[in-house]
Amino acid sequence: MWFRNLVVFRLPQPWAIDPEELEQALARRSLQACGSLERETRGWQEAQRGRGYVHRVGGQWLVRAGTEQKILPAAVVRQFAEDRAEKLERKQGFKPGRRQLRELKEAIVEELLPRAFSRRRSDWLWIDPEQGWLVVDAASDNRAESVLELLRDSIGELPARRLDTEHAPAAAMSEWLLDPDAAAPFDIERELELKAGDEEKATVRYLRHDLAGDEVAAHLAAGKRPTRLALCFRERVSFVLTESFHLRRLVFLDVVRENLDTEGGDAEAEFDAQFALMALELRQLLPELVEALGGERPTAV
Repeated sequence: MWFRNLVVFRLPQPWAIDPEELEQALARRSLQACGSLERETRGWQEAQRGRGYVHRVGGQWLVRAGTEQKILPAAVVRQFAEDRAEKLERKQGFKPGRRQLRELKEAIVEELLPRAFSRRRSDWLWIDPEQGWLVVDAASDNRAESVLELLRDSIGELPARRLDTEHAPAAAMSEWLLDPDAAAPFDIERELELKAGDEEKATVRYLRHDLAGDEVAAHLAAGKRPTRLALCFRERVSFVLTESFHLRRLVFLDVVRENLDTEGGDAEAEFDAQFALMALELRQLLPELVEALGGERPTAV
């Protein structure tokens, strides 16, 4: 149970919600199989079978959102529609119009959906009600926001907001590249993306490259700004910070994983140990990262 991509939201500190009430609310919106004519359903899944919808370990909560989708490739629908359109043209003596083609496709979708295979995916949320963190393991804002929308619909009200810092990540990353000591306790790694602010958006990427030379400074002086920068937190967790405060490609390093005590344990014990250790590390990393970005910006009243 290791998150790979973080989209970070803030909750009130502490978030005064009863975990049993949350459990019941999520159970009422459990993931259901798609109906014969449904393309997609969304709901909640147990983090582990038989262990509830709000998985609690040491005051930290883990929640799992699920989506089931019917697999109906557009190419398949298009091929069926072309075949039907040819038959219709021979029958009526002229090519079908736009309305007829649209109705053909709609009829084909209704015909194929009941026979289509389904696939499921999961999105994980870590909730720290004491410190007020809500973190979605997602690679895009849209996916994270859809999970929050499901949570909001399930419990009626969700006082979550995107984390906002005094210094924009791009501005802070520029400063760190010119003065790496300013990034402490984070170390700058060897990956960077810079983009120009003009319409062309000229982009420079460095991979496995020393970023301490004059070349990077020259790009910054020319007006390019960092959009991605690889960092390492106290030699424990590596990640790529983006200009929109996403943490990408999160890796918990060996010094962290060595603390796992799962010898002789079962799968459930290992799952709990990994989650507890991940939450412990993120509870240290996130406040330090916020501090490095000038602190959290107060919420407007």
